[in-house]
Amino acid sequence: MSEEQQEQAVQVPGNGDGGFLGAVERIGNKLPDPAVLFIALLFVVWVLSWMLSYVSFSFIDPRSQEPIVIINQLTGNAFTTFMTGLVTNFVQFGPVGTVLVAMLGIGVAEHSGFITTGIRALLNVTAKWLLTPMVILVGIVSHSAVDAGYVLVIPIGGVIFYAAGRHPLVGIAAAFAGVSGGFSANFVPAALDPLLQGLTQGGAQLLDPAIEVNTLNNYFFTTASSVLIIGLGWWITDRIVEPRISGTPIDGDEEDLPELHELQPQERKGLIWALIVMLLGIVVLVFSLLPESSPWRDASGNLATFQAPIMRAIVALIFFLFLIPGIVFGYVAGTLKGMKDVIQGMTHAMHQMAYYLVIMFFIAQFVYSFGASNLGTLLALAGAEALKGLQDYPSILIVGIVLLTGFVNLFVGSASGKWGLLAPIFVPMLMTLGISPDLTQAAYRVGDSSTNIITPLMPYFPLVVVYCQRYVKGTGIGTLAAMMLPYSLWFLASWTVFLLIYYAIGLPLGFGASYTYP
Repeated sequence: MSEEQQEQAVQVPGNGDGGFLGAVERIGNKLPDPAVLFIALLFVVWVLSWMLSYVSFSFIDPRSQEPIVIINQLTGNAFTTFMTGLVTNFVQFGPVGTVLVAMLGIGVAEHSGFITTGIRALLNVTAKWLLTPMVILVGIVSHSAVDAGYVLVIPIGGVIFYAAGRHPLVGIAAAFAGVSGGFSANFVPAALDPLLQGLTQGGAQLLDPAIEVNTLNNYFFTTASSVLIIGLGWWITDRIVEPRISGTPIDGDEEDLPELHELQPQERKGLIWALIVMLLGIVVLVFSLLPESSPWRDASGNLATFQAPIMRAIVALIFFLFLIPGIVFGYVAGTLKGMKDVIQGMTHAMHQMAYYLVIMFFIAQFVYSFGASNLGTLLALAGAEALKGLQDYPSILIVGIVLLTGFVNLFVGSASGKWGLLAPIFVPMLMTLGISPDLTQAAYRVGDSSTNIITPLMPYFPLVVVYCQRYVKGTGIGTLAAMMLPYSLWFLASWTVFLLIYYAIGLPLGFGASYTYP
């Protein structure tokens, strides 16, 4: 794609400067970078803590049973404590280590070509009538490799639909819906799970320092949600999006149109051996879990509690689940020549996480100051007091969290940035109303995923526009937003109703999860 086309993809303002999409783009472009946003919020916390430290409140702190007191973070003692703990706040911040460890293993699998080849193989053997659900399914599974779906699954979705005689933009739309619209619908544990869990636990501990949140606290819900997103996405693609797009002429340069290549023999052999090793590893793990005396169990013999070693080892298991098959694939397929290449894959993965680390550094400082000042507890108690009238209507509170998250997502694309801001407020607030951190996090995930695909402020949105321009040169940001709007609206409404039904029935949210607190 030429530089001129890439520049056009970023600058096209959508359907003119007016309307809702135009307003979203104008407002969103005025927001600072997420890292700068948290720097500003840190100063806001300091100033508010100073001002409110002179105010007496009647709210009772549930931890001390005393009236809540705001701690001034601009005193000498508070400031020196902040400075001496600057490194510790970052290093010991839950999401940082867990995500980085998971990405080390995933980075090797991606660098060796194991993830790429596996997705290509899965799409190559799919019957034409199953293309839509399979593309959405692969998009959902690609979350295990974090952003791999954006650079791999979405363009391949267009290629495979084009090769099958269907409009390539339909394939791109279906893949985009799976990768981004269904970001929190997954039956394979991914780096997103420990990321959200760490922020949720940090928010919950503002009210209850002893509480611990399981890494897979939403696993059963996200697994069931993947079935919903695949089925709903299939219907939207074939019944709404494709009829509307099918008449759009394909005017891309013939030589630039991509082709779907068959797997090479060495790739096929490497994939087979890697999958065999992965399956053997899973079988060994399952058999090691079965005995009642298994070292993976807690002192009471349970596997699903947070104290169980298996639950504490989720991130390490994700690391090895991708690392070992990735190495096996690389050596068999010839993409890895030695351990130097393995280390290079890990290094490349860490390069991709550089910006994430910058954001998390400032989030960690904000969360520390927010907690140390007692502002989080005050907001939670004040919000709970205001919402006491809705205490008997938890479903309304859940819907409110979903809608608010979906709205904020239009302006702040970073999942960690949004939840880093919202978790310290809403998790403890809803805990005081008897709603568990697990349920609050599930509501956040629904709102976060549903509006990813219609905001030009999402970092990969312009890249998807470039993919579309391979086939239809006139595609702009507004074109893509309009194409994805049916997915967003249907996902938001249906997924919210699904969560409410799931909650009403009382189905388990995940391992060690609950609906109520305490």
